[in-house]
Amino acid sequence: MLGTYFYHEIIRKTIIGFGTLFNDIYIRHRNKDGSIADETKVGLSYGPTQKFIAKIQQQSDLNKPIAITLPRMSFEMSGIQYDPSRKTSVTKTFKTNDVNGNIQKVYMPVPYNISFELSIYAKLSDDSLQIIEQILPYFQPSFNLTIDLVDSIGEKKDVPIVMDNIELQDDYEGDFSTRRALIYTLRFTAKTYIFGPISDSTEGLIRKVQVDLYADTDTKNAKREMRYTATPDPITANPGDNYGFDEDWEFLGDSKSYSPTQQLDI
Repeated sequence: MLGTYFYHEIIRKTIIGFGTLFNDIYIRHRNKDGSIADETKVGLSYGPTQKFIAKIQQQSDLNKPIAITLPRMSFEMSGIQYDPSRKTSVTKTFKTNDVNGNIQKVYMPVPYNISFELSIYAKLSDDSLQIIEQILPYFQPSFNLTIDLVDSIGEKKDVPIVMDNIELQDDYEGDFSTRRALIYTLRFTAKTYIFGPISDSTEGLIRKVQVDLYADTDTKNAKREMRYTATPDPITANPGDNYGFDEDWEFLGDSKSYSPTQQLDI
């Protein structure tokens, strides 16, 4: 089984989707009369927190024209962990259509939690608080992000992004010429799903559902009272089509039972 090539880019899409949540944040500075003095978009990059702290510490000259611009944000994926609380049956499958209309057999995806760290760097306390307040109200404690996990079958899922905790670090050591950096670290967990290989299905679609209803839980002795049948309308509809259902209720008073193997009442 291992060695079958497939790559749905699910982890990559989750990383990109997480980053897009924070790529349009602004801060404002105001004059004494309350008017807006300037508005700045907060830059966002992918990378570890230590990398940006090192850059800030190496640029101690406050007048240096190429100093790293603050405020700034960075994020990175910090880990992947299996989530047993969302586990489903290992052998359970479902059928769907690919972009060409072919029927595909898909095993249920495996639940994984992807951990992220978002770091906010600011020189002024008010700058960092402006950024924090634009983020916190959306996480109560999660925010659903819709991601197209598997393009070939159009499988989209709402991935909850859960905020775990927030830490503050005031990296201000040394003399008055040392550049100050307030660092907020926000930790998140993305509850996503990882799909395995997708294969062509050799089995047909289920086009009829039949249920016999009993008036008692003792099905060995009780007689069936009613039969419910549902079929798609039109009967030739495929999973990606726009279709309805034909439903039929039939009252039964016999003592027969339906045999799935023989597909008749006996």
